[in-house]
Amino acid sequence: MYFLALATDYDGTLAEHGAVTPETCQALARLKASGRRLILVTGRELADLRHAFARLDLFDVVVAENGAVLYEPASGREQALAPPPPSDFVHRLIDRGVAPISVGRCVLATWEPHETTVLSVIHEMGLELQIAFNKGAVMVLPPGVNKASGLAAALALIDIAPHSVVAVGDAENDHAFLKAAGCAAAVANALPVLKASADIVLGADHGAGVAELIARILQEDLDILPPERLGLFVGSDPQGEPVYLEADRCALVVGPSGAGKSQLGTLLAERMVERGFEFCIFDPEGDYEALEHAVTVGDRVKPPSAAEVMRLLRETGVNVVVNAVALGLAERESLFAEMLPAVAELKARSGRPQWIIVDEAHHVLPATAEDMNGTLKGLPATVFLTIGPNLIAESALKEVDAVLAFGRDAPATVSGIAQALGRPPPHAHAPQDRDEVLFWDLHAQGPARLLHLGAPHQAHRRHKGKYVAGDVGEWQAFWFRGPDRAVSLPARNLSEFLQIGFAVDDATWNHHLIAGDYTRWFRAIIKDEELARQAEALAAEPQLSPAESRERLRAAITRRYATGEGG
Repeated sequence: MYFLALATDYDGTLAEHGAVTPETCQALARLKASGRRLILVTGRELADLRHAFARLDLFDVVVAENGAVLYEPASGREQALAPPPPSDFVHRLIDRGVAPISVGRCVLATWEPHETTVLSVIHEMGLELQIAFNKGAVMVLPPGVNKASGLAAALALIDIAPHSVVAVGDAENDHAFLKAAGCAAAVANALPVLKASADIVLGADHGAGVAELIARILQEDLDILPPERLGLFVGSDPQGEPVYLEADRCALVVGPSGAGKSQLGTLLAERMVERGFEFCIFDPEGDYEALEHAVTVGDRVKPPSAAEVMRLLRETGVNVVVNAVALGLAERESLFAEMLPAVAELKARSGRPQWIIVDEAHHVLPATAEDMNGTLKGLPATVFLTIGPNLIAESALKEVDAVLAFGRDAPATVSGIAQALGRPPPHAHAPQDRDEVLFWDLHAQGPARLLHLGAPHQAHRRHKGKYVAGDVGEWQAFWFRGPDRAVSLPARNLSEFLQIGFAVDDATWNHHLIAGDYTRWFRAIIKDEELARQAEALAAEPQLSPAESRERLRAAITRRYATGEGG
């Protein structure tokens, strides 16, 4: 369920001639029964609204006086969000013949054509007030107070993200709160200018139009919108057509170390910020620690805690990077598993965060992981980044809706994923430039497409814990094959060696350690005698578990290459 709430105007939208039909009330009740929330956003004063509409109990929050007052029907609590109109201002308008005048807790209302006199008095008295129009009604409020600000206060009260709200209206003063929602709808009787800016124009008018909208939300949810409305722009195909990751999908980004995966992660994070999407990045290697518009939890010394991560994610408007570089592999996997249910619960309740990026996904969702289908359900839209699809859990691979593959082996990578999922492989061409990626939408017909990505505004900072990131070439690469040659994964530098070494199964890791393969590669190819001796010493301690030998070898490489000793 993507859309968690409906925000509706009253006069001209929910109500016709001030009254709401029983059929419209029944539709509102059906939406509530689905677990969604209801918000009434109106220019009316509360006393007038209570007199006109006896079913305010259907709503979780009422935004009255054009955004200036909040009312919670369940508790009866009222809250003014603005000061009252100055009494001398009211008296001056009466003296100038403005009538009728209605004064609420915060709003002053009259009718056209008195707007000219109202503006004149505001100017004469030097007041900081603004006018809003609603099909002939003239409302005066402090600057910055409108239906959008009132909706924001209501959403903060019930903790729901604006992107998870459908808003519907009919008149001039509805523009602001419709624009603030994830989906904007206009009833059939709405002003033409409002229809022109809405995502959805309903076929029916007034309350029947709202009932029509509710039926569509219940049946289609996010599918009521095209992908570009709430999706994430990835890149353009050779014909210039934009391609989006839809807001409820899972994408898998695959490619060798240094191919551009993490740079794409940075680019996508920037685009999330531009669209106002909130995100959480799980960062095993510290690559995103300086990412703009995000708070980082954890560093090279202090590990992150799930409690601190969740505390920040629960704060509206906060993007979080979980820097797990100080943790060992098993601890990273444990932290990620601890976070997932809490993130899924927060997403289901509030609609936040909208996206998760999991870099080096094989660290936390390894192929050896037990079935995680239940754990992965309910997550926000997700981007997994990994060096090889065969290194991540099968249950995670089955969640994938789209694949983005880097490098000359991209067609083979996509074909392998298709085979693993029991699907026919799409026709595909290899990317020719670093700025290209092969994109396969598993829900679309036809070939995989090459996309031009563009570059992030901020430079992607590879953590110095990435060590040697050069390319020794295919012939001098370290090949992880295992005792039965069941795998065939080349590591062209120390960075890839660590990534793949932590992802392969224990039998493959131990086979190469005990055979002295690591020692020979460090000595002959990396030209690091000290590192070779340390690998040799680890091989001479058969009582070490694979996890312990991995960690000790990683620590040795970190010590030498993060500080420059090995240069």
